[in-house]
Amino acid sequence: MKTTAAITGVSAYLPDYILSNKELEKMVDTCDEWIMSRCGVSERRILKDKDKASAFMAAEAAKTLLTKKGISPLDIELIIVATVTPDHQYPATANIVSDMIGATNAWGFDVQAACSSFIYALTTASKFIETGTHKKILVIGSDKMSSIVDYTDRQTAILFGDGAGAVLLEPTTDGTGILDSKMYSDGAGKKALFQPAGGSLIPSSIESVTNKQHFVEMDGQSVFKVAVLKMADVAEEIMQRNHLKADDVAFLVPHQANKRIIEATANRMGISMERVMLNIQKYGNTTSATLPICLAEWENQLKKGDNLVLTTFGAGFTWGGLYLKWSY
Repeated sequence: MKTTAAITGVSAYLPDYILSNKELEKMVDTCDEWIMSRCGVSERRILKDKDKASAFMAAEAAKTLLTKKGISPLDIELIIVATVTPDHQYPATANIVSDMIGATNAWGFDVQAACSSFIYALTTASKFIETGTHKKILVIGSDKMSSIVDYTDRQTAILFGDGAGAVLLEPTTDGTGILDSKMYSDGAGKKALFQPAGGSLIPSSIESVTNKQHFVEMDGQSVFKVAVLKMADVAEEIMQRNHLKADDVAFLVPHQANKRIIEATANRMGISMERVMLNIQKYGNTTSATLPICLAEWENQLKKGDNLVLTTFGAGFTWGGLYLKWSY
């Protein structure tokens, strides 16, 4: 049998502090009814500690996962962190995480594809397993979106939250694991959703900070129109490529960008919302962390052999789909 990359464990970390819609009403011109109708978010988690960031959350998720699996951090060979909010420009957040958890035998790197980062990272990691070069890989999605959100901008302030999720990848030959994936990107969508400053084009300066260029900027309508189309397109493509009918899919695992986008994707696939992992109402859009957090929350409902379709859309534009058969 062919060797595939199996997810053999999942975990999540979510900060304690809850930012509710009621609290947001005091910060920006909005209301619960408007937020719920627009995106379906009721509350989101915020990492308030200024001394902690994406690496901390990623490490907490990783430590929980290793404890659950009874695995020593010394057994981990590779750590890939999906994030758009790295602790620093360099070193990579993955390197910081490896130090935090004591994974001194692991090498690592970050993947940045906005909200598609986790699927990009998971697909990349699967190749190291399939080729036989690695046996144990941690793939972690972690974002402290509160660090780049302008809480006077009602369009973005309502959407994002902080959190992390981790999966362990190991080889299997039992026909389960990651069976297919398809990634896309289109740089023409750059200015519809981006962070203008902080890179080499607009380095940090007094002017860039004064002009609020380090916050997320979004053309909500443009992003919504493309995301609805592309997430549904790639989910349908993954199903067709693998001869899956709606009844064959145990769960759709969509990026938690917007409840309306998720509903449109499920409708296109012919899947009822009962078989859609949906937690945006509790956590908002945690960017790179939404998919592994979903897997961690639904872990107890999954059975070995269940067909899952993961789909995502992010800034860049980036989007993708992944088909996996649950391994435990």
